Amino acid sequence: MGLARWVQRQDRAGRIDPRPHQEPGLAERLGLSPAEAGRAVWVVEPGGRRYEGAGAISRTLRALGGLWALLGSFYLLRPFRWLEDAYYKRVSRRRAWW
Repeated sequence: MGLARWVQRQDRAGRIDPRPHQEPGLAERLGLSPAEAGRAVWVVEPGGRRYEGAGAISRTLRALGGLWALLGSFYLLRPFRWLEDAYYKRVSRRRAWW
């Protein structure tokens, strides 16, 4: 829930509709299993394209614009993508702790 609230505060243009994965029925509406929804952060675009984990965070940052977009763009570079994916997996295993 914390990430969804953070995105809402940063998205002054209202382009993003962040939802916590705990929202009843959300996973099914987006074509995800509850296990998938709980495993990682997801971005599902209006056309149905899906991004998971570090890729979803990168996509969100780029959609926010400004300096966030610059930060999110590093994910598009292969060495950064590998590092971000590995770090995301490590952190996501301890999501309940955060």
